Amino acid sequence: MSDHHHHDHGHHHHTPSGLRHSLRHRLTHLLTPHSHETADKLDPALESSARGMRALWVSLAVLGVTAVAQAVVVAVSGSVALLGDTVHNAADALTAVPLGIAFVLGQRAATRRFTYGFGRAEDLAGIAIVLTIAASAAFAGWTAVERLLDPRPVQHVPAVAVAALVGFAGNEWVARYRIRVGRDIGSAALVADGLHARTDGFTSLAVLVGAAGSALGWQLADPIVGLAITAAIALVLRDAAREVFRRVMDAVDPELVDRAEHALLDVEGVCAVGELRLRWIGHRLRAEVAVVVDGDMTVRQAHTVAVDAEHALLHAVPRLTAALVHADPAPLPGEDDPHLTLAHHAVA
Repeated sequence: MSDHHHHDHGHHHHTPSGLRHSLRHRLTHLLTPHSHETADKLDPALESSARGMRALWVSLAVLGVTAVAQAVVVAVSGSVALLGDTVHNAADALTAVPLGIAFVLGQRAATRRFTYGFGRAEDLAGIAIVLTIAASAAFAGWTAVERLLDPRPVQHVPAVAVAALVGFAGNEWVARYRIRVGRDIGSAALVADGLHARTDGFTSLAVLVGAAGSALGWQLADPIVGLAITAAIALVLRDAAREVFRRVMDAVDPELVDRAEHALLDVEGVCAVGELRLRWIGHRLRAEVAVVVDGDMTVRQAHTVAVDAEHALLHAVPRLTAALVHADPAPLPGEDDPHLTLAHHAVA
């Protein structure tokens, strides 16, 4: 059985030679790119969390500037449509708050109560973001219907059009940035937040198109376009909800499972791969796998195979930071199943 958290037992260096060995050991791991000690795997995890936080702060600043610019035009033009878009953008920029809290919590060490750490806080943030997108769709739809029943002319169309373009540009830039970083670090919540920013860009375009229609004398243009944008937001909501739901349900890309199986079968001493499970904890993956080895191996030999299997997994599966490998002996003819004692605990 192998897990990377258990590979450092018993190494306490107090002698001068021990200190030299420790220093040489640290330098070797610093310069060697294929090291997988706990600290080495923790650094990329912390780095990915830092990238996520940076994406949140940068996008929050961009959306904040966008909302302020729109607010200035609202004060000048008195556009109710732009006012709604401005309030919408300002409120939605604050979705960075629960996600930021999740990234901070995710960096906390595991405890005896939360033995897997706090990475799943990202899933809770993802749910909050999906609910915010749903509220945005409901608000956009309600506003469009209200305006359809009570059309209002839009004043200062050029200024409103420029502000709408600013809103669209700001949100689309933030959307692309969040989605790219979210996919790079494996954060479904950050991707959902990027999709959320894209819906805000659609809302800004609705203001632009509606204002153009009003300038041409067609007052129903604004509410009709608003309904179309509500439908577009609903489609984005579906995609974001599906991604977050899959993450909450521990779904992984089947291709990752295939890669893991192939990597394990290439390990010397692994005869077959039994049960293999992958799960996301925040934006990091954890694996649990049973491999079949020669039953005549000693415990030390089987452990070596398990360590090699873990090492292969860490190289083959992106964003995998922990693996628990269990070695099963290959069955012999007429031999009872070694897991027979556990049979009555199996879930029907």
